[in-house]
Amino acid sequence: MGFTAICYKRFCALAVFGFLFLGASSVVRAQDQQPAPDNSKTNQADRDKSSATADQQKMNPADRELTRKIRSAITSDKSLSTYAHNVKIISRDGKVTLKGPVRSDDEKASVLNKATEIAGQDNVIDQLQIAPKKS
Repeated sequence: MGFTAICYKRFCALAVFGFLFLGASSVVRAQDQQPAPDNSKTNQADRDKSSATADQQKMNPADRELTRKIRSAITSDKSLSTYAHNVKIISRDGKVTLKGPVRSDDEKASVLNKATEIAGQDNVIDQLQIAPKKS
């Protein structure tokens, strides 16, 4: 292989490396410009030892099935927002705690009704919150 061919291969390798490096650094710069989300107030509520959190979900078959049925009922309702589809559902010994933001009072009522139909009237603890309107 001649000297020119070796130089050409090195040049191509350096050019590819340079483009990759510049592309990666522009992605990092774009990420640095976005403000970090601030959900520290929400997370402070989960630090309370008496507050139900997802890690307290019981793993017995009855509680898992209860959670599955409620999640399925909520996510199959396409009129609900992504917020409502992602509420926390924590089942412990047949008692269900619903936590997290929803978009409106109507959405809150809909999520509560679905959980109540499945778990029973006295078995649902409401800790849902109405999210502030987007500006």
